Amino acid sequence: MAFGYGRIYGATEASTFALDPATGKLIWRRKLTRTRGPGGAELGERLRARDVTAAPAVLNLVENRAPGGADEVAALLRAVSPAALGGEAPAHVVGVTGPPGAGKSSLLSELVRAWRADGRTVAVLAVDPTSKRSGGALLGDRARIAFDPADRGVFLRSTAAGDQVGGLAPATRAAAQALAATFDLVVIETVGVGQSETDVGDVADSVAVVVQPGAGDVLQFLKAGIMEIPDVLVVTKSDLGPIAQATRRDLVAALRALGAPDTEVVAVSSVPPPQGIDELVAALDAHRSRVDLVARSALRRVTSPVCRDAVARISKAATSIMGRETQPRISCRIPGNR
Repeated sequence: MAFGYGRIYGATEASTFALDPATGKLIWRRKLTRTRGPGGAELGERLRARDVTAAPAVLNLVENRAPGGADEVAALLRAVSPAALGGEAPAHVVGVTGPPGAGKSSLLSELVRAWRADGRTVAVLAVDPTSKRSGGALLGDRARIAFDPADRGVFLRSTAAGDQVGGLAPATRAAAQALAATFDLVVIETVGVGQSETDVGDVADSVAVVVQPGAGDVLQFLKAGIMEIPDVLVVTKSDLGPIAQATRRDLVAALRALGAPDTEVVAVSSVPPPQGIDELVAALDAHRSRVDLVARSALRRVTSPVCRDAVARISKAATSIMGRETQPRISCRIPGNR
């Protein structure tokens, strides 16, 4: 009698099998046609209708590495382009970055709670290091962000950084661009900060850099150039008192020295009762009101995964033709975008 039943999946079909103990051979049973998930154009239509339940399928689509996946992602991005939406996407895209242990997840728990209390829908993309085995997110930052799983106005997903060390993988960029058509806020929490970890500034409308008191982060930020990307600086653990106050003063002085005295520095505490959260929400909203959304959107389209892939292919072809590495000047535009 056969044992060891199982199923092997392909891109469009699956085959069931059993192992014959007498011969050790696999006995193939039957093939089952796999049902494809919704395509990019269909998901784009649901996103334009502000259907938040489309979010999980959107993430599955942009993370799909099967043949034809890139075409579906391109169709999705066309379906949520400014031309299709009749203007820029309504969401406020917020980047939250900072060194490990600074309290980003605890801060996001409070921010999500405050935004939902204000009636705004929120999508959080928590970028984690990539597992070398599965290619998926390794640490699962979403497990540390508190939210009501029954609340359909909140979508939380861990995404893998891929080979973009500290940066944003193309799937995360595409997801943020797509979800911005549906949610009021799209938050991207990145792995950490360093010289190669400022990609979030290309994608977000507002970037909040999180600093913990007494960790020497001010000097590290100055060395790494991180002070170039924050729109709001957040000092966590303000309940520590004098240490937190000293860190805030150091940041204000550093910003003044860098010629950015208008950048807000907000001290917050996630320890009950939370402090400074409303002030941080107000600071992010105030920055968004000053942003040139058309210019930001144009930058996003140039750095979109579709354009980046096209530029990489053209650069590789140019290098092959020239016989040496070259960086041609290329202008990229997604059809349907203005």
